[in-house]
Amino acid sequence: MNKYEIIICWSKEDDAFVAEVPELPGCAAHGPTQEAALANAQNAIRHWINTAKEFGDSVPEPKGRRLILA
Repeated sequence: MNKYEIIICWSKEDDAFVAEVPELPGCAAHGPTQEAALANAQNAIRHWINTAKEFGDSVPEPKGRRLILA
């Protein structure tokens, strides 16, 4: 299991739950339920990390604490 913060919210526009991973730029997923959005986000995190490593980009360490969003 990844330890990155995942924020899940309902998107009326998308008619789906959206799961965002703020610590990994552009990493997000969606699903018809919160559980599906979370599972899809975990897959997106794995793909994000694998792609970053493939291109030699750094992978941020999970902060391990609640992020503060403005």
